[in-house]
Amino acid sequence: MPLSRRTLLGLGGALAAAGLSGVGACGRAAPAPVARRGTFEVEHDDDQWRRLLAPAQYNVLRGHGTERAFSSPLNGEHRRGTFHCAGCALALFSSAAKFDSGTGWPSFWAPLHGAVGEMRDSTLGMLRVEVHCRRCGGHLGHVFDDGPRPTGLRYCINGAALDFIAA
Repeated sequence: MPLSRRTLLGLGGALAAAGLSGVGACGRAAPAPVARRGTFEVEHDDDQWRRLLAPAQYNVLRGHGTERAFSSPLNGEHRRGTFHCAGCALALFSSAAKFDSGTGWPSFWAPLHGAVGEMRDSTLGMLRVEVHCRRCGGHLGHVFDDGPRPTGLRYCINGAALDFIAA
């Protein structure tokens, strides 16, 4: 059956409404928001962060930006080691949990224990779960429930938010 313009527009409207209500977004229950200021071990004012971070790092970690897909050299990093927060050097992910998701961003099926925090993100008209560094609150990326075993999760992380230290 060929799709008419009316049917196509109707489907688009239904998908937009589902996105606004969170249906079809990350299937995990979104955690409660956390306070941003005064709750992290490492805190700096905006001018200090700008001096400490490269522009791309600042855009992602402090501005909640997203780097262009397939632009990070860490996407192709396959050596044994640990991925650390570029803002405060906290160890976040082991290379043993890294996998190629095909999305263009470094992806992991689990963070190191106690390394990240999560909070609800309803930007872009959909409900997602943002992942941030537990120690400095820097934005890392998002977590989705379409990853591999053993967790079934995909931590989709901006390479600009990470530094890699080889084992």
